[in-house]
Amino acid sequence: MKVICFGDSNTYGYDPRSYFGGRYDADSRWVDILAAKTGWEVRNMGQNGREIPSAAPAIPAGTDLLIVMLGTNDLLQGRSPEQAAERLERFLAGITLDRGRILLIAPPPVALGQWVPSPQLIADSHAFAQLCQALAEQLGIRFADAGKWDISLTYDGVHFTEQGHRAFAAGLLEELR
Repeated sequence: MKVICFGDSNTYGYDPRSYFGGRYDADSRWVDILAAKTGWEVRNMGQNGREIPSAAPAIPAGTDLLIVMLGTNDLLQGRSPEQAAERLERFLAGITLDRGRILLIAPPPVALGQWVPSPQLIADSHAFAQLCQALAEQLGIRFADAGKWDISLTYDGVHFTEQGHRAFAAGLLEELR
């Protein structure tokens, strides 16, 4: 099975303890854990700082599953949950892949930390997850809410810890069963 994981720094595997965009080791990144546990060919298209793009990327022919998790950076940049959901709708509508091959994951809610100074951002991240679920239903694509997977975050309130990546992988594997 060929899988593409399209997202931001939590898909990339960013380690916030590094100053130059370093990553956790492969055995601690959810994308690589997914590949190891399933034997699937999994391509990591995570990028640090990625906001929801205005246009969908070209998805290679033969892709069996596209996993999309975006939106946290949009909220951190001051967009409302509704504005982020509108961007996400435009992005997803531009993907030419069969709808049954797309899995939209609502990012886990942020927590108070170095990058999350206000409770409003936390509330916005919860609201965004609900909007993602409604959007998935509207577009007829699969949906998972990572907020239900007990993902531990680092001191910044945004990035997964190594244990958080393992919890994310476990939640995702359960969702894909």
